[in-house]
Amino acid sequence: MSSGPRPPAIERLLADFTAGRPAALARAISIVENHRPGFDAVLAALHGRTGHARRIGLTGPPGAGKSTLTTQLTHAYRAQGLTVGVIAVDPTSPFTGGALLGDRIRMEAVALDPGVYIRSLATRGALGGLSAATREIADVLDAFGFDRVIVETVGVGQSELDVARTVDTCVVVLVPESGDSIQTLKAGLMEIADVFVINKADRPGADRLRTEVQLMLKLRVRAAAVTPPGRDAAAGRTRIGAGGSAGVGASGGAAQGASARAHALDAAARRGPVDGDDGAGHWIPPVVTAVASEGRGVADVLGALDRHAAYLSASGQLADRRRARLRERVADVVDQKLRARLWGNAGTAAWLESRLGGMESGLATPFDVADELLARSGALLTGRGHDLDR
Repeated sequence: MSSGPRPPAIERLLADFTAGRPAALARAISIVENHRPGFDAVLAALHGRTGHARRIGLTGPPGAGKSTLTTQLTHAYRAQGLTVGVIAVDPTSPFTGGALLGDRIRMEAVALDPGVYIRSLATRGALGGLSAATREIADVLDAFGFDRVIVETVGVGQSELDVARTVDTCVVVLVPESGDSIQTLKAGLMEIADVFVINKADRPGADRLRTEVQLMLKLRVRAAAVTPPGRDAAAGRTRIGAGGSAGVGASGGAAQGASARAHALDAAARRGPVDGDDGAGHWIPPVVTAVASEGRGVADVLGALDRHAAYLSASGQLADRRRARLRERVADVVDQKLRARLWGNAGTAAWLESRLGGMESGLATPFDVADELLARSGALLTGRGHDLDR
């Protein structure tokens, strides 16, 4: 439990953590990542110190140059006097359960900088491209005082959407040879991107890819022009009206506001390259070209990140996104605890085994058994029961 007196070892760890000792940071991350005894006490103690770091996610297909771009962004932030924590997620082998965790090797140019901390994580079977502990480790880095926390996802292509739930700004990195770019964008990356980076832009097809992405963004803006204000189901994010408000009070004012929004959005769709706030309170992802291996275009990427951060603050969406993370975190904790209490209970396992025959014969359905299991497990799920053998 996170409440009550903490073990002496955890108290000493937290004291060293507060003193800014890197070894304590490493130990805290290991405890949290592996959910060792006391991990919830560590997270509870650090919760009040979070919310200061700007969290940036980099995602995209394999070979897009995410590690190289992460290294260049880290260099640039260090040149500004900012500290950087990097969470680099590598795929877990389905055969051995291991992971290469080679990002520290790829980022060796910044790995020894005392203002940089790089932590490699394995996905451990997570289908969304992120380890389940990634958000918790981002909290630990935030609480330690890093100014920027960069999350680089594993390059698994179309399934790495969890990053949008973890960071403030999501960067989608594409390369000219990444295949059918339009199909890739339809698969979900369009919805999560706050900034697009066309990396390796010195290769053939970079201009065409940038044009295709901008065209898709313009079509999306046109669709938004006829979408009522409120929750944008496709993007999963809150859309706000002109002047930064979520709507207008009176019905007549609402109609005028909708008309003004539609006009502004349609105008944005017709004008030149899509980039940044459209003037109607909506963020349109910039499409930036870069050659990260040579450092070209990195300043443009930084500028896009800064503009998005300013937009989030001015529109109130930064607070909205962080509240959404808190809601999701509570749901995650509840799921973890309920699963551990229910499926870790010997009585539950024996009871379920006794019901398999009825399901096999057709006398009961999985839905019936699930409802019965929930009804009999109330005390167990709330922590008041330990072993239900009846």
